[in-house]
Amino acid sequence: MTINVALKPSDLDTAERVEIDTATSPDEALEAVTGQDAVDIRFASFKDGRGFSLAAVLRARGYAGQLRAVGDLLPDQIDHLTRSGFDAVTPDKADDPRWQRTGFSHAYQPDAAGAAPAYRQRTFAARKAKVDALNQRYRDASPDEILAAAQAEFRGRIAMLSSFGTESAAGLALLARSAPDTPVLFLDTKRHFAQTLSYRDALIETLGLKQVKILEPDPADESKLDADNRLYQRDSLACCDIRKVKPLARGLNGYDVLITGRKRYHGGDRTRLDPFEFDGERIKVNPFASLSEQAFAALFRSLDLPAHPLVAQGYPSVGCWPCTAPAEGNSTRDGRWAGSDRTECGIFDSARTTRARQASYRLI
Repeated sequence: MTINVALKPSDLDTAERVEIDTATSPDEALEAVTGQDAVDIRFASFKDGRGFSLAAVLRARGYAGQLRAVGDLLPDQIDHLTRSGFDAVTPDKADDPRWQRTGFSHAYQPDAAGAAPAYRQRTFAARKAKVDALNQRYRDASPDEILAAAQAEFRGRIAMLSSFGTESAAGLALLARSAPDTPVLFLDTKRHFAQTLSYRDALIETLGLKQVKILEPDPADESKLDADNRLYQRDSLACCDIRKVKPLARGLNGYDVLITGRKRYHGGDRTRLDPFEFDGERIKVNPFASLSEQAFAALFRSLDLPAHPLVAQGYPSVGCWPCTAPAEGNSTRDGRWAGSDRTECGIFDSARTTRARQASYRLI
């Protein structure tokens, strides 16, 4: 199967980029790219194989942003670039007619022809088709019905992500009464309020949750990037990356489907959520997506659940203590990253999801 898709220059140029060369060590490269959406690896010579290894190492260690190869490269290296994890290439000699014969236009090259295994193409196509069918059937269904459908379709391959925050108990309660053996993933960022940890433990006991898996940051990342415990002040995106994004990426190995607690009324990128979502790799289940804030509050009360201890202190939403404050705004997520334009920690980053989804659609 031959797939030739041109990546427009604007798709690359709108992102801020950091450039590293092939002589950069893997540890130095990982430090340089943490928190970056787009990275260029510069090849001084087409004979230098270190750039391929460097890209493969970055992908293996969880870097999910865009990788572009730049410099002295040959059209014959397209397949190797793609297998190593590159999304694009801008060669020094873009006017070489051999680039035109690769089947791609301009100097930007996304995927090499035939580089994606057939099983991967079939998997992505099947997941997208499944999501479309489930949304058609369950778009107006209740949270219980959506969860039941997800369990019926994906049992054994599904987990729930929970922050044990101010709204989390409702989803956990519904899961506990229908499929209490479903794994629940909790990101222990080492920056949680003590009240969150005690609330987590109380809910585990009260609801009878059987498989709560604690995902922690890599100690090597902490010591290298946050030795003084002040990374959240210097670069909050990088802090979220090592404490949330990368641990979750590791923890999701073995799961094809993730249940979330996101809702449209949270605003931002969440306003268009469907009950089922294909993010370019996995399926996400959003059982509360369509509920209004009032309807969700009524459901929470009907389940007779304890409130998070910090709700009484004016916290509508609770994350890590350095980046969460009491708030009196209209949004449930007011108080998160106060004083900045951030609305997401990175695990549901819309730009990354869009890139992953577009890349997978090229293979379908």
